Amino acid sequence: MSFEGKTAWITGASSGIGAALAREWGSRGARVILSGRDESRLAEVADSIPTETLVLPFDVRDEDAMIEATAKATAWHGVDIFVANAGVSQRSAAVDTDMSVYREIIEIDLTAQIAATQALLPHVTERGSGHLLFISSIAGKVGVPMRTAYCAAKFGLAGYADALRAELSQSGVQVHVIYPGSVATDVSRNALTSDGSKRGRSDSVIDNGIPPGEAAKWIVDAVDKGEREVIVAQGMEQAMGEMRRTPEQLLDQVAGMVASGYMEKMKAEG
Repeated sequence: MSFEGKTAWITGASSGIGAALAREWGSRGARVILSGRDESRLAEVADSIPTETLVLPFDVRDEDAMIEATAKATAWHGVDIFVANAGVSQRSAAVDTDMSVYREIIEIDLTAQIAATQALLPHVTERGSGHLLFISSIAGKVGVPMRTAYCAAKFGLAGYADALRAELSQSGVQVHVIYPGSVATDVSRNALTSDGSKRGRSDSVIDNGIPPGEAAKWIVDAVDKGEREVIVAQGMEQAMGEMRRTPEQLLDQVAGMVASGYMEKMKAEG
């Protein structure tokens, strides 16, 4: 597949995996739309990309701003690739964690990502082509201690994406779920603690993780190959992800239900 002349829209694009994906797609000839809350940091990433860029800053929790951004993005050059990447992690035991932390993480990592995708769906389905990427986590495959809210959100995002993939299997739109392990970003430093405050420090496993640029190349190569589940991890994390990988035959079976008219039958039954 050539990404030359395609348009990739990435949320959470001011740093980490999002910024690296923006640069990787730009290096392969794609135009790039960058979204996040920090306009100045988005502009810095945009300046490092060799192709045409559009900076659309907004908070993913602001649905009105997200809908306005969607209108601008689709009017620019259309959207061929959408990456639901914005998110926040957690470092706190469930017994200590205030319920407000659960609500905030699920709102950012799950509900807002679904809302952004739902706003874009009419555009991509009308075009009959494109790629929707959902950045889950190995913690979206395996329940990890000190991350109960994060795991709940990332498992949920994968579930939404899997069901959406089946629904869109006859449309020409491909859905990819990305399961990163430890990538050398600020994810731990920005993680929420039990009272909702930022942790403010990183983990050695994250600091020694996969470089973001390497992770981005891994992801884009997998999209190029049409992979539906992409486990971006090494060592024990990779092994855990592979143990929980959804069998390809099961993904095909669920898509086959749609091909055989399952959705039409369900709609007819009310």
